[in-house]
Amino acid sequence: MSTLTEAPPPLSPEAPGEKPPRRRGRFTPYWLLLPGMLWLIVFFALPMVYQASTSVQQGSLEQGYKVTWHFATYWDALDAYWPQFLRSVCYAAAATVLCLLLGYPLAYLIAFRAGRWRNLIMVLVIAPFFTSFLIRTLAWKTILADNGPVVHAMNTLHVLDLTGWLGWTAGDRVLATPLAVVCGLTYNFLPFMILPLYTSLERIDGRLHEAAGDLYARPWTTFRKVTFPLSMPGVVSGTLLTFIPAAGDYVNAELLGSTDTRMIGNVIQTQFLRVLDYPTAAALSFILMAAILAMVTLYIRRSGTEDLV
Repeated sequence: MSTLTEAPPPLSPEAPGEKPPRRRGRFTPYWLLLPGMLWLIVFFALPMVYQASTSVQQGSLEQGYKVTWHFATYWDALDAYWPQFLRSVCYAAAATVLCLLLGYPLAYLIAFRAGRWRNLIMVLVIAPFFTSFLIRTLAWKTILADNGPVVHAMNTLHVLDLTGWLGWTAGDRVLATPLAVVCGLTYNFLPFMILPLYTSLERIDGRLHEAAGDLYARPWTTFRKVTFPLSMPGVVSGTLLTFIPAAGDYVNAELLGSTDTRMIGNVIQTQFLRVLDYPTAAALSFILMAAILAMVTLYIRRSGTEDLV
């Protein structure tokens, strides 16, 4: 008992000029971060700086370009191509809403109702990634062909009359219309919506649903008060992962649309590769990036969540 109750011996004070022992592995996290930081600097930061300098240059491809700090290029580009900017935002927003409406029920099914079929459904969700983005988009040209079953069914149900009145289709055609572009965007980016939603829904404790039922909450009330608020990180992540690439996409508008459905990505591609107007293309790229960054910042603040999946 005396051994157990004895006070521990006092620690000897350090010598006045003695330094604390140096901890080993102190800089290990920084060494681990170094490759990723170098990758971001070489392949992201430096190209951004180069494009920023290109956007304020003047000249021609034959005579060469020089930095003259010609910021009027930004205004000229925005004044000339603002319809494509607006169209890109509208198409991306429509595709994001459709992905959310289609993806949330499927993610809910996988998280809570799939059972032993969960792995199979998850494989089917990511199956489009097994093929090229270009091939997936070209497949929609066959699906939405004028003599295909989709257009025939829409004609039979008089859906084309409604979409034509809304301006999303033209006559009895779906290809080369805004509807075709939005369908392509929705299909190609739907997995980016489902996966974050599923991850967020899977984290929800099932006992919360049982507690809501014990308090006589109906299924819709349980979903509105418990499930959906707790899945908001997945909703925010999924909408961002869908909207951001959809706004800058050009493949769907190029293959499924027409000259009247060109998005800002098509304009940037044309300026870079065909017109060879590098300052205008760089200015358009920075305007698009700034607009998306502003919208994303406002959206995250209004969503009321900082926990992203």
